[in-house]
Amino acid sequence: MLTGWSAIAAILVMAIVTFALRDPLPFVAAGLLRRHRLIRELGRFLPAAILALLLIHTLVGFIRQDAPTVGAWPALVAILVTVGLQWRWHHALLSIFAGTGCAYCCATLPMLF
Repeated sequence: MLTGWSAIAAILVMAIVTFALRDPLPFVAAGLLRRHRLIRELGRFLPAAILALLLIHTLVGFIRQDAPTVGAWPALVAILVTVGLQWRWHHALLSIFAGTGCAYCCATLPMLF
């Protein structure tokens, strides 16, 4: 158990390490990594790969959980909207938000009637 000055020293060291990891270190590392060819290639293909994984995860989870109640069509419509928006405008945030909103609206629409 830490007491007195050793507790204060431990808290001070933890604060310095936390500050270093959150504030200056990521910006310094980003500046150094931006020059590497592998990082640039990952930046080109990673957003599409993450979007594909999100789509697959959504479809599998929806079919397993919600398909008996509302069917699979809300997930399929949302995936088509997401893929269409991403293919047309290449804007991942727009595609994700629109697909999520479409899935929510399609899933709750049958409950309204």
